[in-house]
Amino acid sequence: MTMEVLIVDDDASVREALAQTLEINQLSARVAGSFIEAKDHITPDFPGVILSDIRMPGRDGFYLLDYTRKTDAELPVILLTGEGDIPMAVRAMGQGAFDFLEKPCAPDGLLPVLTRALQTRSLVLENRRLKRQLETGDAAARMLFGTSVLAENLRERVRRVAAMGADVLVTGPPGAGISKVAEVVHLMTPAGRGPYVKHPAAALDAAALDDALASARGGSLFIEEITALPPHAQHALLDRLEEGAETRLIAGTTTDLAKAAEDGRFYPELYYRLDVALVRIPALSERPEDIPVLFRHYVAQAAEQSGIAAPDIAPDHLARLMAQDWPGNARSLMSAAMRFVLGMPDEVTRAADLGLSEQMAQVERSLLIAALGRQNGRASEAAKALKLPRKTFYDKLARYGIKPENYRRGDS
Repeated sequence: MTMEVLIVDDDASVREALAQTLEINQLSARVAGSFIEAKDHITPDFPGVILSDIRMPGRDGFYLLDYTRKTDAELPVILLTGEGDIPMAVRAMGQGAFDFLEKPCAPDGLLPVLTRALQTRSLVLENRRLKRQLETGDAAARMLFGTSVLAENLRERVRRVAAMGADVLVTGPPGAGISKVAEVVHLMTPAGRGPYVKHPAAALDAAALDDALASARGGSLFIEEITALPPHAQHALLDRLEEGAETRLIAGTTTDLAKAAEDGRFYPELYYRLDVALVRIPALSERPEDIPVLFRHYVAQAAEQSGIAAPDIAPDHLARLMAQDWPGNARSLMSAAMRFVLGMPDEVTRAADLGLSEQMAQVERSLLIAALGRQNGRASEAAKALKLPRKTFYDKLARYGIKPENYRRGDS
């Protein structure tokens, strides 16, 4: 969702100068010369903020503020004031304005206020979206797709962890959907009706961490790639958690956190605290039978976003998808779906040039990997599930260079 700034000012030179300042700083702007022109843009869930002059002919900035508050009380309105309008602006703050700025606005004064307002609006809209999803039933069933045993195990694990109320560690390979699973954990916990705040770990020092915990109070704080959390912030985070922060922590990582703690790259005490409730997301290569379900979903999603009718998906195309390794997991499958909708060639399309024996070998390899994933790397159990003699099974593993130990998980 693109966030925008709606600029409302009856002076064309002022609004064009403001719009140019925003565009130079990579902010999207719309302009309106009056309340009447702006009115159609002021809607519930408007993705942005309003920057409006107070003194305008006819319906002024106070009227616009009142109308906006009635339309969406959480839509930020920043008012522009002339030198003599400061008392009016202070009164407007009391009536719900987000902030006020004195004209003319220098970029170094304007941009920080707009950035803060846009961040606030983004958080409001994200939490509204999550609450709407929460009201429609089982978030795990609705948002975590797949028909495989591993997919159902993932959904059940998320349900159990969400009900525990403990802090959560979500792990998985790059692109597997750690952020999505964290969101589902939040939705399915009693804290799901509170705010959901997401932060990259590298951007959190001790002070920013306190701000993030405060913003998420009564809800959940998701820290992306927690291994990147600076050492002093790791200690501070453990202190806050042990003090009983009123926030549920959901930590995500694509790396082996136990190994990071062992190597001194992550605070061991914080790792032990997070390892209580662990959710591991399996790679797509472990569950190729889920690929057709996921791909159909991503194609429908991409078609809707692009305003294009979803094309038919041939069975042989799905078979070729299942034969791919997908090291980028769900993220790369989403990209493939978008290319498919747009009619752009990719590696899967070029795979159609392979002979039948090569295509069958790719499918066989993916099924061997899937069986190992389901059996937590236990080769004898995987062979039994596939109804293959053990020697035949091991011969096939050797042929494809598959190592069972690569599919063992510590949470089983």
